[in-house]
Amino acid sequence: MDIKINVKNLDKVLSQLSRLNKELEKPFQEVVKGGGQLIRAEAVKSIQSGAKSGIVYEKYNPRRQHRASAPGQAPASDTGNLVSKIIVKKEAGEVKVQSNADYSKYLEYGTSKMLARPFLFPASEKSTAKIIQATFNKVVEVIKGLAKWAIMLQHYNKQFSML
Repeated sequence: MDIKINVKNLDKVLSQLSRLNKELEKPFQEVVKGGGQLIRAEAVKSIQSGAKSGIVYEKYNPRRQHRASAPGQAPASDTGNLVSKIIVKKEAGEVKVQSNADYSKYLEYGTSKMLARPFLFPASEKSTAKIIQATFNKVVEVIKGLAKWAIMLQHYNKQFSML
């Protein structure tokens, strides 16, 4: 018993898939950049809000009391420097969320004398589902747009072939 499969218009299908890839590139980059901004916003929020349960100590210049974060909590904001140094950069097709504060890595990963106060990795984890959903929604939107275009083109082709 032989089964024969005949594929017609494969070139057209491959052309449409190639077009789909090109159509998705710009919207996908927008979603990824938005995802970077979402991660940054989550990191800032974790630093600036939420109860911190670390030690309270006296700070000088200006004189004030500051409650530090406990190990495992996001750092407690004091001067706002850490928050101001969290940036989103687009480089060669990828988006990076990074903190340019000199002490960021010590807070994120800890040291031999201090346990970690992570803020970027938890923000990334918290944002992942939203980024995936936004990516899926954008892909569906673009495919629907291409499908409408293809249906319209097919309709016009039928009208012209009847002439």
